[in-house]
Amino acid sequence: MRVDTRGSYTSNREWFRSVLSGKDVVLCHTSALECLGHFPGYVNENQIDVYATVREPYENINWFLVDCFDGMEIVNIAGLRCTSLNQTVNDMLRDYDVIDEPSLVQALAGFYYRNGGSFSGLHIAPEHTDKFNSIKDWAIEFYNHD
Repeated sequence: MRVDTRGSYTSNREWFRSVLSGKDVVLCHTSALECLGHFPGYVNENQIDVYATVREPYENINWFLVDCFDGMEIVNIAGLRCTSLNQTVNDMLRDYDVIDEPSLVQALAGFYYRNGGSFSGLHIAPEHTDKFNSIKDWAIEFYNHD
């Protein structure tokens, strides 16, 4: 079974609210970046990334199952629960082999430039520092088209 795709809605948040209404989930990965305003999303997008304690039978939701939401940095934006920016970035670095890499790089690029050319304020867990260092230059150069 599939849930609605993004094309029917005027915003990512409207889409998320409609599709996830009544579900005990937390937006994560690319979907969290979209909800937080750090990634604009894709045209005709049809995948939603969520943390959940129970998997439901929707094939275009990427279910990342967890025992509970305790210990996660969760924020509420416009009635949607999503991981904080720091939580999202660290989770995406941890799950790097299964995430949407361009969304992470673009989000890091936006953070860098909105923050005066610095990643200050972004707290990368020590176990993810090597992966972060391997992509941060890509993020810094993301908007340079020389």
